[in-house]
Amino acid sequence: MTAAMPLCAIVPPYVLDRLAEAGHEPAVRSLALDAAHRAARLAAPPPTSGATGLSRVIADAGHSQRLPGRTVRTEGRDPAADASVNHAYDGLGATFALYADAYGRRSIDGQGLRLDATVHYGQDYDNAFWNGQRMVFGDGDGEIFGDFTACIDVIGHELTHGVTQFTAGLEYHDQPGALNESVSDVFGSLVKQYALHQTAADADWLIGAGLLAPGVQGVALRSMKAPGTAYDDPRLGKDPQPAHLRDYVQTSEDNGGVHINSGIPNHAFYLLATALGGPAWERAGRIWYDALTGRRLPADADFTAFARATVAAAKARYPDQPSVADTVTAAWAQVGVSPG
Repeated sequence: MTAAMPLCAIVPPYVLDRLAEAGHEPAVRSLALDAAHRAARLAAPPPTSGATGLSRVIADAGHSQRLPGRTVRTEGRDPAADASVNHAYDGLGATFALYADAYGRRSIDGQGLRLDATVHYGQDYDNAFWNGQRMVFGDGDGEIFGDFTACIDVIGHELTHGVTQFTAGLEYHDQPGALNESVSDVFGSLVKQYALHQTAADADWLIGAGLLAPGVQGVALRSMKAPGTAYDDPRLGKDPQPAHLRDYVQTSEDNGGVHINSGIPNHAFYLLATALGGPAWERAGRIWYDALTGRRLPADADFTAFARATVAAAKARYPDQPSVADTVTAAWAQVGVSPG
């Protein structure tokens, strides 16, 4: 399945909207670029698969808005002098490694897709995105956001939108859209945890830790452990994510709150992973992966449908350990979602 969906960027539009309304010029430019790329994303042809192993190509846009840019590093070549090039190269590799080692997946499409990325896109561009064919990274403006290649979980998040694109194809609005964003947060965090050899108890469960510039009052873009606490800054506002279904945000903005309400399934996964213990990419991650890729999840799945799919995945994966499925059910119950 290769479902078309809008461009999915790591910084939510409501964050950039607030900055733009306050006259922050890089946010104004970034919003305009995001709008242009969303339109282009819907018309983009599917990328070509076929690599037998990990294959990466990093290009440099040279602060222009032209893609793909000049190729500056390819698979197996020595590190470049440019740290952003190397961060992107390493992040693509770390994402490939999680999916290959933990789940036996050949790249994000399962068929050996070459991983392409462009760094130094635009002037002070405050975002990073997967456009259906490649990762694109801005350098940030240095005042609110830093270099987007520096966060391995941001890279894992965006590439996981590609995995969703090639599997469940979750629609990008309301609850299915929030699930789409949550799945990317889950596996983005797992990419970081796998690379750092962390257990669920050791992980910070933050998305974009280190992305906010010095002086910004916050620790990350989102917190899976405590949704709604990632930042509280006069310029950014307060993190609006809920952790429970009773606080679900009804809004027409952000495609029905896809970046906001993703906090609910995010927190369910955190609760499951910490309850099961050990490395989160093992049992908890395996259950989420099976639910996403099992070809039984409808593209318009809501939270209840996804919860039901994860319980079924737990029963199928661990038939001799019924407590695992019970723990999945309990984690969803703690955020107000019943698998029914």
